Amino acid sequence: MELSKRINRLPPYIFAELNSVRHKKRQEGIDVIDLGMGNPDQPTPQFIIDKLKLTVDDPKTHRYSRSKGIPGLLKAISRRYKRDFDVHIDPETEAVVCLGSKEGLSHLCLTVLDEGDVVLVPNPTYPIHLYGVISAGGNTISIPLKPENDFVPDIQQITRDMWPRPKMLILSFPSNPTTTVVDIDYLKEVVSFAKKTDMIIVHDMAYSDIVFDGTKVPSILQVEGAKDVAVEFFTMSKSYNMAGWRVGFCVGNRAIVQALAKLKSFYDYGIFTPIQVAAITALDSPPSVTQAIAEVYKKRRDVLVDGLNKIGWQVKKPKASMFVWAPIPEPYLSMGSLQFSKMLIDEAEVVTSPGIAFGQYGEGYLRISLVENEQRIRQALRNIKRFMKENCPC
Repeated sequence: MELSKRINRLPPYIFAELNSVRHKKRQEGIDVIDLGMGNPDQPTPQFIIDKLKLTVDDPKTHRYSRSKGIPGLLKAISRRYKRDFDVHIDPETEAVVCLGSKEGLSHLCLTVLDEGDVVLVPNPTYPIHLYGVISAGGNTISIPLKPENDFVPDIQQITRDMWPRPKMLILSFPSNPTTTVVDIDYLKEVVSFAKKTDMIIVHDMAYSDIVFDGTKVPSILQVEGAKDVAVEFFTMSKSYNMAGWRVGFCVGNRAIVQALAKLKSFYDYGIFTPIQVAAITALDSPPSVTQAIAEVYKKRRDVLVDGLNKIGWQVKKPKASMFVWAPIPEPYLSMGSLQFSKMLIDEAEVVTSPGIAFGQYGEGYLRISLVENEQRIRQALRNIKRFMKENCPC
């Protein structure tokens, strides 16, 4: 059977392979500590669940919903942007609800890109930033993210003489996997560059509420004139522990947002209405809700990073996100991130994500997720300490 060239361009999903190994270990009765996927382990706040329960009892909500999002949710998105960023979003023309930002970004690529179009993508990056483009028939050019630049793309190094001319640039701050954050001045530089090169900017800010130590994450739409060239994605998954609910949205440039809404009208009938109503309640809740969730991750971050440094694995504390971007200890560096992560599963019963899963420039690193409680993280540290003592190739 001959499948599409599009599906044949997609490599095996490394996370699926690691999940298979983890599942096999657990079937064997081994207590594997999963710090691999960014899958929140905390419950959704109860007031959001209560709103869902209340709404689902109304039979009128059981019909097809509105593909671009119900009016109340679009207005809540607008209120959230005004409150947090002092940015006006027209709810009917500059916002569209998605089944999570992963789906939204994938459909955006189908909306914007034609066969062979070129997109600039940081490397390492979240896989959908790369494979959403490929699935739409586009081609990618990697922007290497280097530790000497704090994993921030150097806009000045991107030549304006590329041919074919890149149509789009995908960015994500706070970054997954590198955890990098930037200030508003950097985003001003990005917008200026996009206008000079006639390029679309897609900014994925899934972790904007998971910040530590006074860090503030700006929206690219705070930059004057950003709506001329940019759209931004947000998801409820991390900010409100609503990963399984699949709610996100895209805001910004009116033409792009409306085109995405048009495409989605052919693909889906919208998210189940009670979920959208519950999302309104979440977005309208006080900042203390997301701050409390971020505080849990901060405590876990401190336990993990302090513990790794104590056993000789030198790691910096991230300023944001639910991850730690950890350079592989020197004695194990030559084996590569995939082999090292598999070795941690086999010998330490700890699952992590190999840096190579996020692009070739992620090699030499592991992404460690803060998705287990502090007690389990301490157990993982004890396991890793034992592993490093017994298996050091020094």
